[in-house]
Amino acid sequence: MKIVAIIQARYDSTRQPGKVLLPMGETTVIGQVVARVKTAKRLDSVWVATSTLPADDSIYKEAERLGIPCFRGSSEDVLARFHGAAEAAEADVIVRVTCDCPLFDGHLLDEMLKTFALEIGTGQLIDYFSNVIVRTFPRGLDAEIFTRTALERAFRETTRIYDREHVTPYFYNNPEIFHLRSYTGAENLTRHRWTLDTPEDYTLICSVFELLAAGRREITTQEILALIKRRPDLPFINAHVEQKKDAQARANLP
Repeated sequence: MKIVAIIQARYDSTRQPGKVLLPMGETTVIGQVVARVKTAKRLDSVWVATSTLPADDSIYKEAERLGIPCFRGSSEDVLARFHGAAEAAEADVIVRVTCDCPLFDGHLLDEMLKTFALEIGTGQLIDYFSNVIVRTFPRGLDAEIFTRTALERAFRETTRIYDREHVTPYFYNNPEIFHLRSYTGAENLTRHRWTLDTPEDYTLICSVFELLAAGRREITTQEILALIKRRPDLPFINAHVEQKKDAQARANLP
């Protein structure tokens, strides 16, 4: 079973264009995402998926610099882009990560992949497994795991623009078709916003990297939480930022 993480990236962003190439630590935002995803030991490879738009040439070049294979596909049909990337990577299981997550936790992903493999090993059917439908982790540690078979089916069947723009809604909005599972933590940490969407988010995340010397070593989620406990002022940097609302309500997991 070949497990491949595919990092979704684009240059254009409505609230902070070019954010994926902003400096962070000793590299770029996308460089941090790649490095942190690669700490997951259960992955066989890590890819970047971007579009064929000229604006995304810079992302392709950055992936080359980082030594990461990059698949380029449709700018609007991101489901087709993921389908093409999964084919190119010869993936059996796909992990979807976005470039909004420079504080991504590879150890958390390993625990999720371990649970995913154990359930499959005991005969459980799982098509889609994530920590984003039932949220307990800080926003910015998002990971979605799905099978190549499920991706193929979504690619063939859905024609809705929303499904194809956002890759995974066809899974979680059709629980009668797909076997869905959710991964949750022991503590509700959803009050923490560690995703990168605005200048305020960038300021917070850069502060975390600077204070924990993240450019020189790997940092853990527990270290970040401990830092915030010592520095309760940090979350106020982006506390007023509202997450974009999904146009489509997500279904509850069984």
